[in-house]
Amino acid sequence: MATSAHTEAPAGGHKGAFPPFERETFASQVVWFAICFVALYLLMSKLALPRIGDILAQRRGRIDEDLGAARQLRENSDAELAAYEKALADARTRAQTIANETRDKLNAEADQVRKRLEGELNTKLHEAEQQIAGTKQAALANVRGIAIEATAAIVDRLIGVQPARTTVEAAVDAARTKA
Repeated sequence: MATSAHTEAPAGGHKGAFPPFERETFASQVVWFAICFVALYLLMSKLALPRIGDILAQRRGRIDEDLGAARQLRENSDAELAAYEKALADARTRAQTIANETRDKLNAEADQVRKRLEGELNTKLHEAEQQIAGTKQAALANVRGIAIEATAAIVDRLIGVQPARTTVEAAVDAARTKA
């Protein structure tokens, strides 16, 4: 026959007090409890707690060092950022100055070129006006000569007599001064 584990309480229940509170074994249990407590206390206070304290102190020190290093790095990065922003502002100022100088220089050069071209154009205009005046004088001189010849030819044709050149010249000059 197979035996099975007994899992039920006896029908009459458990007889007697709770085993740790029985009078016969209570004193020895308290002694062993005190011995174990003192041994565990000494073990914890002499070995485990100092190690845990050292570990916590090391961690605290490492965390403080890391926080200090992070603070230092942040200060360095803030300083670098300020230096970068200052350098950037200086570069912008220099670029603006260079742009202004270049613009002024180019404006001055453009003014010089404009003045030179205006001078050349004024010279050419004066020469052209002189040439036109000369051409006008030559044309007017030719007109007088043509007018004298035409007047002499018209008079000759109308009356059949060739007039004197001096008379025709005097008549043309008189007609020109009236007009």
